Amino acid sequence: MELLKKLTGTFGPSGCEEKIAELIKKETEAFCDEIYTDALGNLVCRKKGNGKKVMFASHMDEIGIVVTFIDEAGFLRFADVGGLYLRNLINRRVRFENGVIGVIGTEENNEKRQMAKMFIDIGAKDREEAEKMVSIGDMAVFEGELTVQNGKIISKALDDRVGCYVLIEAMKKVKSENDLYFCFTTQEEVGLRGARTAAYKIEPEYALSVDVTDIGDTPKAPKMAVKLGKGTAIKVMDYSVITSVEVREKLIDIAESRGIKYQREIMMEGGTDAGVIHFTKGGVKTGGISIPTRYIHSPSEIIDEKDLKASIDLLVGFAEEI
Repeated sequence: MELLKKLTGTFGPSGCEEKIAELIKKETEAFCDEIYTDALGNLVCRKKGNGKKVMFASHMDEIGIVVTFIDEAGFLRFADVGGLYLRNLINRRVRFENGVIGVIGTEENNEKRQMAKMFIDIGAKDREEAEKMVSIGDMAVFEGELTVQNGKIISKALDDRVGCYVLIEAMKKVKSENDLYFCFTTQEEVGLRGARTAAYKIEPEYALSVDVTDIGDTPKAPKMAVKLGKGTAIKVMDYSVITSVEVREKLIDIAESRGIKYQREIMMEGGTDAGVIHFTKGGVKTGGISIPTRYIHSPSEIIDEKDLKASIDLLVGFAEEI
């Protein structure tokens, strides 16, 4: 879990993925034949082969906030970078790239949640002191150190550093004649932007997006078939994509033949990089492998170690068998 801890703990909100890309590059360069970064910051690791051209995508960016205004008392106003649930924000700590810590507060003492009424307290006595600590346009991410307990992993930024972890571990294990592109993409949380350009350049025949997915196993949760600890989730569809039948059936065949525990996933809110990859140029046969996750887009996301291992095994199987 040491690698996953480093991945989740590295600063990298949408548009500021340089540090996480640098870490992933160091972890992968010994396991691929070619590695490059494109104009949008996507990190692409290629394992060359003469077979099918296959793209795997997991996004490096995490949700965060950006400073929009500093008032005379030194409090920061902010906007969201990626989808924030307002109920998760009050009294949460955020960390800026330079290490400054802030706490999100609100002007309101009731249950209403309006971002316009929220602020970040960095302990500054006035605007002048605050401006020495942060600037307009600076981004921050949530605090939430990785913990392992009862076979469960709890951390911020598992969306989607856990997907990056799956790609890295699969890259180390896979033995395939196919031409494999492991893509660590940028700006997914603000519109699937990096994956669009990465896929356009690669022009893959097949693609898999590896990301997290919602679950339906907590008290009074919306009804959803995916549950924690019941295996990796093979995507049928989400808001952004209806997956290729060929890819989906191949994933199921591989899971059953290799004894990999799996679930079928339909996620009707949210999307993944698959949403832009599948209609790149003339179209790409695209599917998805999802890691069941509780409390997505919070500082305390939870996954199961068994689901994580199953996701790695399924990705390796697809790379070898497609």
